[in-house]
Amino acid sequence: MDFIERTLAVFPALLGATPVVLQLALGAMALALSLGLLIALARISSFRVLRGIAVVYLEVMRGTPLLVQLVYIFFVLPSIGINIEPVLAGILGLGLNYAAYLSEVFRSAILSVESGQGEAALSLGYTPTKALWRIVLPQSFVVALGPIGNYFIAVVKDTALTSVIAVTEILKTANILNSQTFQTTEIYTAAALLYLIISLPLSRIVVLLERKARTRG
Repeated sequence: MDFIERTLAVFPALLGATPVVLQLALGAMALALSLGLLIALARISSFRVLRGIAVVYLEVMRGTPLLVQLVYIFFVLPSIGINIEPVLAGILGLGLNYAAYLSEVFRSAILSVESGQGEAALSLGYTPTKALWRIVLPQSFVVALGPIGNYFIAVVKDTALTSVIAVTEILKTANILNSQTFQTTEIYTAAALLYLIISLPLSRIVVLLERKARTRG
């Protein structure tokens, strides 16, 4: 019983770091979605240079660890005069990394839409760009919604990695508390439970949104 009480006593301090986690996750996801879509469009572009740039980006971002990318942004870029404060560095690192994975989600979703629908739009007088934005992308978004939601949950959990670049999120707060109280088991159990409390409702929301989108589609 004492263990449960000590674990619960840690929660208020950890909850104070939750807004930082949400700021990181929402900022990173906004960046990842917009950049991921652009990369996906570059991958299916008829311009070889754009395809080449997109492929290089994917290989670099997927071929190096996210933790290394965060450290590079926060510790290496200042050596060339680019200083980024911790939270923004976390958003950039997470967003740039997840953009690579979301681009493949978008690309697969776009290619899953029947080509005949785009051709029908063109026959009705749509320009290729208008057909893409008005016909193809809305349908592909329905297909991509589930994976996008799952990646958002992954981003929330990966915000813990930003503790190494001085972002005071849940794990960093837990580390500070542990150094002060040495209640290692209670503190990290509380941190794990808090991540679980955040992730489980998000998982349910993703399922509901995906189901609703498919029903409307």
